[in-house]
Amino acid sequence: MTKLKLIFSDFHLGKGKRLRNGAMNPLEDFFHDHHFKEFLEHYTQAPYEDYEIELILNGDILNLIQIDYHGHFTTVITESVSTAKLQSIIDGHPVFFNTLRDFLNHPKRNLTYVVGNHDQEMLWSRTRQLFEGAIGKEINWKNTYYQTDGIHVEHGHQYESVNRVDPTRLFLTDGLPEPILNLPWGTLFTIQFIVRLKLIRPAVDKVRPFRHFIWWSLFHDTWMSLGQGIRLFFYFISTRFSKVRYRQSSLMLTFKILKEASVFPDLSDAAKRILRSPELHTVIFGHTHVYKQIPIGDEKQYLNTGSWTDIISMDLDNFARRSRLTYVRVEYDSKGKAIPMLRHWIGRIPIEDDAFGL
Repeated sequence: MTKLKLIFSDFHLGKGKRLRNGAMNPLEDFFHDHHFKEFLEHYTQAPYEDYEIELILNGDILNLIQIDYHGHFTTVITESVSTAKLQSIIDGHPVFFNTLRDFLNHPKRNLTYVVGNHDQEMLWSRTRQLFEGAIGKEINWKNTYYQTDGIHVEHGHQYESVNRVDPTRLFLTDGLPEPILNLPWGTLFTIQFIVRLKLIRPAVDKVRPFRHFIWWSLFHDTWMSLGQGIRLFFYFISTRFSKVRYRQSSLMLTFKILKEASVFPDLSDAAKRILRSPELHTVIFGHTHVYKQIPIGDEKQYLNTGSWTDIISMDLDNFARRSRLTYVRVEYDSKGKAIPMLRHWIGRIPIEDDAFGL
């Protein structure tokens, strides 16, 4: 059948590689705008010109939680704050958004967006309208997951205690002049702690397993690691005893946070539970930044799309800094059955780029 689905996750678009003053942006994680442009242009050429193609953006395409609002990183996120932050991402990645606009300017092409934990602000109606305006196409928005042709597509953060969003209470309104996002603890921690650390050590959130990075830092970056360790200790204490709602956590949640940060996240068990449903044959997650293809029984599988951002593995089994442009392509056989496959885009451009993003 002449139709395809192309599934991505975890691009983590920020405000662009360079700030307004020309300096490199330490909070930017996405450096593949031109690779993405080449990729989509490939699917506008023969034999795909008249294919029915659905793009599925499976969460964390936008790194909104690491975008400042007029120079400040706030946890009180209203609709107007989110709209301003999204506009700065659109301004910082014109190639990406123009590419989407050009690709979707075809009656047989459409876009589905599944919201993740880094782009939770896409739950607002005005941010959705702004995104649609930037690409010139209405979007099929999904708050948690998307099921189509026997495939379950979900970002995956709902299976981690620190990043789980309450689907019954997406916004807080009680006693407030206007609604604000109900942020999970992991998002609050990123905004209040990780962003500040990333400004001086940009790779800190890319290293896994994190426990290896802690030991390495103690020996090779001693004063910084000790200082940040003290800061982290007092941060956790403050979240346990603070009366401010945004800084509260239980002791059990604190231990879960530390445990989950110390290993590569693994969503295999969640995929197996979802695949108990007889009408599903494939689960596709993102979130972990680790691409995977795992058979489940004889006829089912779990795929993870990985990420188009850097991963720095300090695990001896796969020790390396790597960036693989992985995605899932869903083809259809002559009987209309969906066949999902994990793929790696290689491409040919650009010939050169800023060394900062390598």
